[in-house]
Amino acid sequence: MITWNTLSGEAPLVIAHRGASGVLPEHTIEAYDRAIEMGADYIEPDLVITKDGVLVARHDRYLSGSTNVSDHPEFADRKTVKVGHDGADWFVEDFTLAEIKTLRARQPRAGRSVEFDNQYIIPTFDEVLALIAERSKQTGRRIGVYPETKHPAALAALGLQHDEPLLASLEAHGFNNAEDPVFIQSFEVGNLERLNDLTDIRLVFLTETKPDFTKIATVIDGVGPYKKLLISNGQDTGFIREAHASGLTVHSWTFRDDALDPAFEDIDAEMKAYYALGIDGVFSDFPDTALRVRDIVKDTP
Repeated sequence: MITWNTLSGEAPLVIAHRGASGVLPEHTIEAYDRAIEMGADYIEPDLVITKDGVLVARHDRYLSGSTNVSDHPEFADRKTVKVGHDGADWFVEDFTLAEIKTLRARQPRAGRSVEFDNQYIIPTFDEVLALIAERSKQTGRRIGVYPETKHPAALAALGLQHDEPLLASLEAHGFNNAEDPVFIQSFEVGNLERLNDLTDIRLVFLTETKPDFTKIATVIDGVGPYKKLLISNGQDTGFIREAHASGLTVHSWTFRDDALDPAFEDIDAEMKAYYALGIDGVFSDFPDTALRVRDIVKDTP
């Protein structure tokens, strides 16, 4: 049996990236539930905010890529241009929850099945948490949640703040401290600094560049790097060792069966390399694959 090189010494977490998004439209109850069936340790809802202040699960503020909003003539006049987005689109903050509920999810990633397009509703964060509670009870294991605050500064500038409704929903479902299976993640340090003053829940800084570990360790509990910051051209960069030395966990993104790093011959080889480094968690669109490879590594003499 392997001795894991993670910060805790325990097996790395498998985090279902946007649910089982490799097989079903992302950020839907059905994708989250499929990930739970696969055995994922955590499911990851990205959170944006409706016009009436409700947290809903979408990766982006704009809606054209992941919903059928363009098929709704009643919303034609909502299409607009906003700073930070290329071209005109429909934006979640211009819609009420009732209006969002009339939309249906679509597969946004090219090359994946569109068989389930236009079938599934857009869930609220509370609906996602209710699913976790129900399935935790049914399965007898406590399923974790890993929400990301999307575009918090831009939405806050519009009077739509993630922090209080996010924490209130988590509290209502029993997620309120560092011992609970919950991480809150963000690309914005300012958002994490505010949350650090409000909660004991573990916080993770998402990044595409190497941060100053000592500096950010005063605010956060973990770092979520783009995976190529950890292995470059097949070689260990030392990122994980440095992060661990500062007491930070490392949960890296994104592992995809259908988007293999060319440095590896197959997804098994890629994931084995990251597990061998001592990574503390992996975000995967195909959590069943991440779990399967983790089991192979665990059982390796």
